[in-house]
Amino acid sequence: MARLSDLPEWERDHLLHLRDQAPRLAGRPWVKGPPLNQRRVALVSTAGLHRRDDRPFGGGASATEYRVIPSDTPSASLVMGHISVNFDRSGFRQDPNLVFPLDRLKELAADGTIGSVANYHYSFMGAPFPPTQFEPKARELAGLLARDQVDAAILIPV
Repeated sequence: MARLSDLPEWERDHLLHLRDQAPRLAGRPWVKGPPLNQRRVALVSTAGLHRRDDRPFGGGASATEYRVIPSDTPSASLVMGHISVNFDRSGFRQDPNLVFPLDRLKELAADGTIGSVANYHYSFMGAPFPPTQFEPKARELAGLLARDQVDAAILIPV
């Protein structure tokens, strides 16, 4: 991924302006949960990932789409759908766990660090502004996570 200092001034200023306009959220958990070794954990990424046989992402930067990735999905069958020339996919090509650490999550469950791995995980595509455009999809996703009895999610911004 490009460093802010490596971007042209106009793009750096634009991104900093977007950052300053983003809503500020409280830095505390919404609810208390069980100890980590009893939690069921899901991954939620913005890497624009989908399984090779899934429908590709569309819609451009303002899209709020996501794809469901079952836990038994092999890392080698994941495709990154980002199309921006500013997006560096080299780390993902070397190790998909950099942007979607499903293998690492399974290792944490196997050694008892976490209670279990969720049946389903999610990857979003898009960067709408304002970010509140994600709210309907976030509410939808919250329902899916609840049905899977997830009580912890690892959010992976890419």
